[in-house]
Amino acid sequence: MIFYLSCTGNTRWAAEKLSQELDEELIDIAHAQRASYHLKEDERIGFCFPVHGWRPPVLVRKFIADMVIENAEGHFCWALCTAGDDIGQSMEYLNGDLEKKGLKAQSVFSLIMPESYVGLPFMDVDKPEKELAKLETSKRMLESFIPLIRDRKSGLTNTYKGHWPRINSHVLGGAFVNWIITDEPFHVTDDCIQCGTCAEVCPTDDIIGGRGKRPEWKHTGNCLSCFACYHHCPTRAISYGKRTENKGQYYYK
Repeated sequence: MIFYLSCTGNTRWAAEKLSQELDEELIDIAHAQRASYHLKEDERIGFCFPVHGWRPPVLVRKFIADMVIENAEGHFCWALCTAGDDIGQSMEYLNGDLEKKGLKAQSVFSLIMPESYVGLPFMDVDKPEKELAKLETSKRMLESFIPLIRDRKSGLTNTYKGHWPRINSHVLGGAFVNWIITDEPFHVTDDCIQCGTCAEVCPTDDIIGGRGKRPEWKHTGNCLSCFACYHHCPTRAISYGKRTENKGQYYYK
């Protein structure tokens, strides 16, 4: 069983590939219909997620806090995250959450994927050449991870934490969660064609909209600032204040 969250498609691609190769059920955290799960006799437990602020996304952490796996003992548990660069202590945070549920990711992996966070002035999507290089490298790396997970290899850490993992995850990550994650700056321009795409791709159902409707953000505190709405907009009608002016779009195609 693989639990995953994806916003701009990077993690969905990896999770779907792993599900196919490992013959494991795939559960979309954003649309999970239940909180209690029962594993098959020899089933693995996997978690796949994008890194947000050098931590697992708030939605993933909440899902783990609420979930119940009735017969988790003895089942191999692993985790894979995707990030535009380093992941800091994301896996330590994940295992801290899992420990409260009697679980631990026995092997952890990360993939460096094309950048999609554009919410700060100095951050933008990758140039086409870098995007392509990241995609090609991540495909080769994922292929190398599959047999390790299939064979339940324990004690592996194949991740890129970066140079200041604690500072990034604990200090900057705390600022990201407490002050930067918000839907307040989002607005739509007159270029909107009311196609409903933004509402469809939002993983937290934070947008009132649909075909023929002008989107409105709910301001309920559920937004992940993942920019799925911004990146998928076909007319570039969604902006995040001045922070997204003249910036690119990316989602996994």
